[in-house]
Amino acid sequence: MPLRAFLSRLAGIVVTIFVIATINFVLVRAAPGDPAAVIAGQSGATDEVFLQQVRAEYGLDKPYVAQLGAYLGKVATLDLGYSYRLRRPVKDLLAERLGPTLLLTLSAFLLSLSGGVIFGALAGIRHGKWSDLAISLLALVLYATPVFWLGLMLVLLFSIQLEWLPAFGYTDIRAGQLGTMAYALDVLKHLCLPAVTLGAIYMAVYARLMRASVIEVAAEDYIKTARAKGLKEGAILRGHMLRNASLPVITFAGLQVGAMIGGAVVVETVFSWPGLGRLTFDAVTSRDYPVLLGLFLVMSVLVICVNLLTDLIHRLVDPRLAVR
Repeated sequence: MPLRAFLSRLAGIVVTIFVIATINFVLVRAAPGDPAAVIAGQSGATDEVFLQQVRAEYGLDKPYVAQLGAYLGKVATLDLGYSYRLRRPVKDLLAERLGPTLLLTLSAFLLSLSGGVIFGALAGIRHGKWSDLAISLLALVLYATPVFWLGLMLVLLFSIQLEWLPAFGYTDIRAGQLGTMAYALDVLKHLCLPAVTLGAIYMAVYARLMRASVIEVAAEDYIKTARAKGLKEGAILRGHMLRNASLPVITFAGLQVGAMIGGAVVVETVFSWPGLGRLTFDAVTSRDYPVLLGLFLVMSVLVICVNLLTDLIHRLVDPRLAVR
């Protein structure tokens, strides 16, 4: 990529982040509720004098535009503010919760994308046969299933009935005393159910999209030409059909990342996963504006980063984009 194009894209990303930060600020401040009243209630004092002191301490008594300008200035210096409720820097709170959320969402994303491509390709190749009908029916059922219900059913089956996997949490309290490998395996055991729950619905979407794409590509002239040249079906499948059929799936997966990160709020609540989702839920209930703004900004940046990664994968899969 030329230097000018790289700098232009970088400038576009910076502008996008500040536009998102502005929109987040406007939307969060438009929500009902007074954070000063919540803080005062937690302190056991609700008189007007104390409320004025709280508003002055956190800058809530300033004009709306001044608050927005101060917030954007802090964002420019990577200062995300101070939590009203927890009395800690927002940056520290997000750093503690970012790792578990990245682990969960990336695992669910890779699981859903790989599983959707594999099952969708199998359904498309065997179009009209019993395996195609079975995969399509399973995908339809998964897509129509609520995330929280699926998570609870998986807990009932694999945790309570079969006792194979832990139901809740990030690690066992004793895992850190057993060494690095034992700790990693324990985290992996706790990750299985949340990752499957979060990724199942998106796997269903990618499977149906991949199936339709494979059926469409199979009817193209270059596939018929490859068969006429005598190429084996395996070579046609790997070199021509699947590579071209996967392009819409990869594009759509990049667009769905934001929804997956949003879905992590529900999954983390169901499985008591200590990530950004649970922190978001706590911040909403306590009207903790700085934490909410920091969370929305970080999630937006994560979506932008994953979309850039998707664009890179798209360029690797489609050689026509590599020269641009």
